[in-house]
Amino acid sequence: MTNDSSPEDADNAVPRRRALFRAAAFASGVASIASITTQAAAAPAPVWVPAEMPRQVPATEGMVDVGGAKLWYWDTGGSGQPVVFLHAGTQSGAGWGYQQPVFAAAGFRAIGYSRRGYFRSDAGDPAAPGFASEDLHKLVEHLRLDKVHLVALAHGGYFALDYALVHPQRLRSLSIVSSLMGIDASEKDYAEMNARIRPKAFEALPNEMKELHPSYRGGNPAGLAAWMKLEHEAIPGVRINPQRVHALTWARLESIRLPTLLMTGDGDLYTPPALLRMQARHMPHAEVTVIAEAGHCANWEQPDAFNTRVLAFLRKHAA
Repeated sequence: MTNDSSPEDADNAVPRRRALFRAAAFASGVASIASITTQAAAAPAPVWVPAEMPRQVPATEGMVDVGGAKLWYWDTGGSGQPVVFLHAGTQSGAGWGYQQPVFAAAGFRAIGYSRRGYFRSDAGDPAAPGFASEDLHKLVEHLRLDKVHLVALAHGGYFALDYALVHPQRLRSLSIVSSLMGIDASEKDYAEMNARIRPKAFEALPNEMKELHPSYRGGNPAGLAAWMKLEHEAIPGVRINPQRVHALTWARLESIRLPTLLMTGDGDLYTPPALLRMQARHMPHAEVTVIAEAGHCANWEQPDAFNTRVLAFLRKHAA
C-alpha cells in the first residue's frame, strides 16, 4: 500500500481538525441557545407568584396576666389539638396571617401571642423582663391547654426550646424554624461558624435585607411592604429582652427527645442550611427541611410550602 499524503498534508491536518471542531462546537452552542430561547418564549417563568393572604377565621382575642405585664393573644378555639405560634424578634403575634386560617381549617386550634413589649402586649419593667418560657406557660394554663404543639420562628425558637427543657410533659412536638436557638457561646464550633457567616457589617443592614430572600424583595413589592409594616408595628416602645431558665448547650439540646422539625430557607442569612445541619447533628431524631427560595421568614415568603410541611409533621405526631 502506498501513502499518497504529502508532508504538507500532514502538517495541515491538525489545524484543519481544530477548525472543524470549533465549527461543530459553535453550531452546537447556537443550537442550544436557540433551544433555550424557544423554551423561554414558549413558557416564560414568572418573576414571582405572590401568595394571596387568606381570609382570617373568627378568633377570640384576650389578655393574659403573666405577672408584671399583660400579653395579647388570639385563639381560633375549637376542639382540635392546640398549636401555639412563637414569633420572631422582628415580628409579633400579628405576623401569622398566612397560618391562622389554614391551620384552623386543618382541624387544629391555632393560637398566637405577642411577647412582652411587642404588638398589643405590655412591656412591663425592662429591668424585670421575666422568663419568656414561663410567660408562655401562663398562657397555656390560662387557656387550659393540655399538650400543645409549638411552632417557633427565629428568636421564638430560643423560648420554645427553653419551654421544652422546663415543661416537656406539656408538649406534643416542636417545630423550630430559622432559629439560631441561642446556643451558648461556650460551644466554640457554633460560635466560630456564626462569626464566619455574618461579619460585623451585617448588623447595619435593614431588617428586610437581613431576613427576606432577594427574590422575594425583588419580585413581590406588595408583600415586602406588608412585612415591613408589621415589622414597624411589632415593637411600639422599648424592646424587652426576656430571660431563659437554661443556657442552651449542645448537651441540653441533645436531651430534648420530643418530636422535632427543624426548618430553614435556602437563602436564610441567619440560619443557612449548613448551620441547620450543625444543629441537626445534636438532634439526630429531628426531621430537617429546607424551603426553596426563602430567607429567614419562610412562613411569610413561601407560606404554601411552609404550611404543607408543618401540617404534615403535626399530623404525624398528633397521637
